[in-house]
Amino acid sequence: MTHHTTSQAKAVLVLEDGSRYVGRAYGATGRTLGEAVFATGMSGYQETLTDPSYAGQIVVMTAPHIGNTGVNDADMESRRIWVNGYVVRDPSRIVSNFRAQRSLDDDLVAGGVVGISGIDTRAITRRLRDVGSMRAGIFSGDDAALDPAEQLAIVTGAESMIGRNLSAQVSTTETYVIPAEGESLGKLAVLDLGVKFSTLRNLAARGFEVHVMSQASTLDDVLAIEPVAVFYSNGPGDPAASDAHVELLRGVLREKLPFFGICFGNQLLGRALGFDTYKLPFGHRGINQPVWDKLSGTVEITSQNHGFAIDAPRDGVLDSPAGFGRVEVSHFSLNDQVVEGLRALDVPAFSVQYHPEAASGPHDSNYLFDRFRELVVSQRGTNGTSTTNDNTKDAK
Repeated sequence: MTHHTTSQAKAVLVLEDGSRYVGRAYGATGRTLGEAVFATGMSGYQETLTDPSYAGQIVVMTAPHIGNTGVNDADMESRRIWVNGYVVRDPSRIVSNFRAQRSLDDDLVAGGVVGISGIDTRAITRRLRDVGSMRAGIFSGDDAALDPAEQLAIVTGAESMIGRNLSAQVSTTETYVIPAEGESLGKLAVLDLGVKFSTLRNLAARGFEVHVMSQASTLDDVLAIEPVAVFYSNGPGDPAASDAHVELLRGVLREKLPFFGICFGNQLLGRALGFDTYKLPFGHRGINQPVWDKLSGTVEITSQNHGFAIDAPRDGVLDSPAGFGRVEVSHFSLNDQVVEGLRALDVPAFSVQYHPEAASGPHDSNYLFDRFRELVVSQRGTNGTSTTNDNTKDAK
């Protein structure tokens, strides 16, 4: 059991609408800027912090007690913490878990993550729900003493999330390979836009030899490994600022290679098919988001982390504006009816806006990896038939 003391140094969270919340420094001290968003998970804070999709964001945790189970190496979702800043109400004074190797505070300090504690996170969440996600700054140490007008000017001078391409910040630069478990289905090209380790483990467990490739890869790079399929990962930023990834995906679809996309990959499939994307007021972040699966007629409780969505009609079969045949919305949010999944009917492609690999749970959607495997197997003709027109039969 590890005890540690919470800093008594002053810290201030400043939102771009002028709202100010005074608390105590938590983690590293200094200043940090980013888009303030809230996450509703009661557990899984380590997976949240190490999810590359949170790059550029200051994450407000709605659960009041954070840090009680410490941190460990096994639950890392990537090589480092990616959040720009961290906001919690009550950091746990004691770490008590048999898997803990360090305290959360230790990792925040080591990662240079400026945080704030001892403030009313419910009030901040209500503000973000009313006004929408905003640019924000955390100021501690010497920066906490800056004039409030100067702090606000620093925040309002920061870059907006709209129009930002952050893929290069989080992607691998060199291709690496994770061997397939059991009999190999062949090579899977994974475009790393901010991929999580648990995604790669799930894909390898389905028999794919997983080739994790840089976000700068071209269609020639992808085709050079002779993949049996292509996968686009989650990741941060505005999908409208990722034209190169959209063009690459259109090449993949023209090649009739099976495709599966998660989160950012879902938004990019939407754009590749010719639909627009738009910024949500405050996004969906947390591990309790209800989604309707139109194929099976079931509700899935899902883990989500996104601030943008696809602009497409929820009902009926649509014609792809980019010429890829028929498409339908396969899933939508029961909270606000936002599109949560797409299924192409004339090319072997589908995607979801949420995380079927969710490491801290829930696991309602894990069957989607099986669905992807079945799509690849059927495309290879191993069952003697082509299922291009019904490529994602429910594999539950």
